[in-house]
Amino acid sequence: MKLSKIPKNELELLPYTEIAKLYLEENKSTKNTAELFKEVCNLLELSEDDYVNNIADFFQSLSTSKEFILLENGEWDLKSNHKVKVSMEEIYEDNTTESEETEEEENDTDEEENDIDDLDNSETYLDDDTDDELADLTILSDEEIEE
Repeated sequence: MKLSKIPKNELELLPYTEIAKLYLEENKSTKNTAELFKEVCNLLELSEDDYVNNIADFFQSLSTSKEFILLENGEWDLKSNHKVKVSMEEIYEDNTTESEETEEEENDTDEEENDIDDLDNSETYLDDDTDDELADLTILSDEEIEE
């Protein structure tokens, strides 16, 4: 149904963002915040004062809505009109970089593990009260323990 065919009393029940969505769907064009809200106000026959008093709230609603996207040129469009393109080359490059970094980290870890004798891998969870009790403890290295 076209926006012009919807009775004004039904339009008044809709949120501004819903009217903006219908407008963008119908006109298949993008608009900046001011132009888009001006169209909404025209459809609702709102005054210039209503426009001035509500444009900030309208902008915030557009910004937080998952249905709209702000384009690089500062105009709003529906997210459903845009697709994300990712090339397989980009995915492959990202995975290669991560694999190389992981291998380097594993090599570093292996060296550290050789320096450490049997450690208990169980996790210990401490209360906030326990932190005060442990404040006076000193950590000793293996060399200090042997002395």
